[in-house]
Amino acid sequence: MSDEGLQQDSELDLLLLHSGKVRDVYEVDARTLLMVASDRISAFDVILGQPIPHKGEVLTLVTAWWLEQLEDRLAHHLIAVDPDAIIARHPDLATSRETWARRAMLVTRTQPVLVECVVRGHITGSAWKEYRSNGTLANEPLPEGLLESQRLDPPIFSPATKAEQGEHDENITIAQAQELLGTELADRLRDLSLDIYGYGRGVADIRGIILADTKFEFGFDAAGELLLIDEVLTPDSSRFWPKESYAVGRGQPSLDKQPVRDWLDELQGWNKSPPAPDLPDTVVAATSDRYQDVFHRLTGIELADYRPPLFGTDR
Repeated sequence: MSDEGLQQDSELDLLLLHSGKVRDVYEVDARTLLMVASDRISAFDVILGQPIPHKGEVLTLVTAWWLEQLEDRLAHHLIAVDPDAIIARHPDLATSRETWARRAMLVTRTQPVLVECVVRGHITGSAWKEYRSNGTLANEPLPEGLLESQRLDPPIFSPATKAEQGEHDENITIAQAQELLGTELADRLRDLSLDIYGYGRGVADIRGIILADTKFEFGFDAAGELLLIDEVLTPDSSRFWPKESYAVGRGQPSLDKQPVRDWLDELQGWNKSPPAPDLPDTVVAATSDRYQDVFHRLTGIELADYRPPLFGTDR
């Protein structure tokens, strides 16, 4: 992360390294970061004025839920998410507990790999748009006759370059990823991403959810170990579709911020540039319900009743 524009946060009393659309990342020490997921929400690359209650909590805790299950498959950056476990490691965070509890992850600091690892199990979104125009994905040909939202077997690894905030990521081929990262690393990222996606798709399917696509991020720690980082299989990093309404040949309802997108799409007079219009309370409530619903569907536990897992030596 760049040191440009570092700030001191008065509530957390930690150095703010980065403030993104959703997450604020703070330096705890030379090897540890605190990633706090806010309730901020964006649409069309514009951060909206109204927060979505419980959104940050869902993103943090669903990531922890997945990583607990994935521990035997690969290494990850999550050290602690349970507030008591975080404070036990860093007692100075106790005074600000109310500002970050259940929304923060204590993580290992890494050097991120500058390629996002997208896996597509259904053809939708930007992939469908490109295919409909050219019959390709990242300029590589796909079979003829695919329909919107159709399942892809096997799933397709579709890396993308990471864009600056406000810009769109660009799909690239595996050959381009190999050129950027080296063949060995690019192939390893592909294999890990497909394995995690395959596991996640199976788990979601049992719970009545289609994992249409998702993106993963990886980074190297100080010892050079490759770790899965950032959020994992959340409603913000993935497309979750309810199985009961799935039908090939059209777009699908999503278990995410769709109420926000739908309301903005129908709004007259906004050019999708800042400042964003104020969201009605009904849209805010409906979106919060979507996030909490996907959490409950996946975990089988109501968000308020969920106790964050312990990791490593905290167990």
